[in-house]
Amino acid sequence: MSGTDRGRLLLALALTAAVAAFTATVPLLRDWFDLRVYHGAVDSWVHGGGRLYDYRVPGTGYGFTYPPFAAVCMLPMALVGLRTAVVLALLLNLAALALVAHLLTDGAWRRYGWYGAVLGACLLALFEPLRDTFSFGQVNVLLLALVLVDARLLSTGRNRWAGVGIGLAAAVKLTPAVFIGLLLLTGERRAAARATAVTAAATALALLVAPGASRFYWTEALWDTSRVGRLDYVSNQSLQGILARLGVQDRAVWAGAVLLVLAVWAVRVRRATAAGDPAAAFALTGLVACLVSPITWVHHLVWLLPSFAVLLRAGHSRTAGALYAVLCTSVVWLWFDDASGVGGFLGGNTYTWITLGLLLWLPAGHRSSGRRPLARVTTATSSAPSAAAPETAAVSAHRVLAGGAADAATGRGSGRTRGVGRRASSEPTGSTRPAASNPQSSSSRASS
Repeated sequence: MSGTDRGRLLLALALTAAVAAFTATVPLLRDWFDLRVYHGAVDSWVHGGGRLYDYRVPGTGYGFTYPPFAAVCMLPMALVGLRTAVVLALLLNLAALALVAHLLTDGAWRRYGWYGAVLGACLLALFEPLRDTFSFGQVNVLLLALVLVDARLLSTGRNRWAGVGIGLAAAVKLTPAVFIGLLLLTGERRAAARATAVTAAATALALLVAPGASRFYWTEALWDTSRVGRLDYVSNQSLQGILARLGVQDRAVWAGAVLLVLAVWAVRVRRATAAGDPAAAFALTGLVACLVSPITWVHHLVWLLPSFAVLLRAGHSRTAGALYAVLCTSVVWLWFDDASGVGGFLGGNTYTWITLGLLLWLPAGHRSSGRRPLARVTTATSSAPSAAAPETAAVSAHRVLAGGAADAATGRGSGRTRGVGRRASSEPTGSTRPAASNPQSSSSRASS
């Protein structure tokens, strides 16, 4: 082994040990809270004869808040204990994250070898949305993988199954349904119809399996945002979260802000599509999903990962590194107790500002040559294709995202930044219901 290889090995071991120590002492103290909600609700539903949405984690006011189809997907958890469910959830999330990394880099990470893979894994482990997804036992990475598979299918011309992943994701959680809007906006009507049909079929299946739970969810639980968590909780990094922390309760103001953001998204997506940049279009849609959702907990921000791949591909490695570093710091938790004043407005909403900034300024149009656009968009000024175009397209159409994004898996351009963990807690983050008006540290928020 050469001196360089020995140095790399020692550095990789040191970084791995440091990151492992950090994740074992800070994020994992969340105690898999959301997974305990899933497991407890399904177990009570199947074995205890209880109603799905009546279950509460013992000692808390938190229960299941996802659509019934999500519970149907989680039925296998009723066959195993909580510890086994934790192990299975970890393995599923790790497999989904590996797929996400492969799709975002188009597999180009492999040219950096084991050393690049280790550095990339350490950087991903420090990303707060991913830390929270794993430590709470959340499903965000699985849903992101489903959506990115559809993005790959569309950009490589394999449209037969395109839309199925988006449809399944939208049936499990409502927020990914915005990607159906992306398909419609970009002219992929068959994929949009397929996604809508899959969502409808999955919802119908849940109605057949759990008619009572389905009726309750679609007529009551869905419209009761208090089941999910406090809108003004600092973890809610959405437009609604900003307004709630400002004390603005008028829903018309929120609706106006949402419409404005959706208009910006539509314009930017159309431009990205016209430029033949499907990766940017999907990345922009992940951003807008986080902004317009009434509640976007920190772990939902895994939908920002495609934007970092786009930044790296476009050569903006310093910008990507700086923003990524901020999202590793847990900085918003400095305003956990009080997000009032100018400091609270700016600092307590840091992740929302990053998301909004990316929506406005994410570069588009930097696709690899020959990559198939998300939809065929023609203009009066478009030039005729060259004679060599078919050959070029045949060779490189498989590249859904530029190989330059491979740096996302190696840490190049993004800095070696270690996150500063927030206070250790086992707060739920989205599949749960809020407790009393004066919640304890372990029951301040829920996940959705």
